[in-house]
Amino acid sequence: MDRGDSATRVAGLILAAGAGSRLGQPKALLRLGDELLLDRAVRTLGQAGCTPVVVVLGARALDAVAAIDSAGVEVVTNPDWATGMGSSLRAGLASLPGRADAAVVSLVDQPGVTAATVERLVAAWRADGRAAVATYGGAPRNPVLLPAATWAQVAASAVGDQGARAWLRAHPGQVSEVACDDVGSADDIDTPADLRRFTAG
Repeated sequence: MDRGDSATRVAGLILAAGAGSRLGQPKALLRLGDELLLDRAVRTLGQAGCTPVVVVLGARALDAVAAIDSAGVEVVTNPDWATGMGSSLRAGLASLPGRADAAVVSLVDQPGVTAATVERLVAAWRADGRAAVATYGGAPRNPVLLPAATWAQVAASAVGDQGARAWLRAHPGQVSEVACDDVGSADDIDTPADLRRFTAG
């Protein structure tokens, strides 16, 4: 990514506010090996050239801030995190106007997402100007890239535990599906068994 091209500035936005009830702790505080999942997500977006990288925190936000090792990450605290992912997406997008031309929205619990995944979405957006969603096995998952022109509409449709999905489904002509099977995985960590599977892998 050409960070010097001010006309195509791409921010990174990590949603990490949930309590992780099925895990017994917030995912923002979860470690995979020696690395905090949150630091891994920040590093991935940074390696892909995203700037700024913004993290939305909620449950045990102060503990997460204290645990982050990543330099340069910006933190947005979502006081309404318990209402679902939609409020975190709205809070994150609200921090970005005027600072980027697009944002890659990533979830903290998907350690299989790689910098190459993000770069592929950015390349698709630069080619056609549309939102871009990563697909795996033909199914749309995360991360997604949202051009700045869509943020207000996306925020308006992000309610409850629904992020950008409603907007993406309602505007198929403005969305490019980008196959990412060969550069990453959408597998997420929701339970202790998921964490053990990633650790064993």
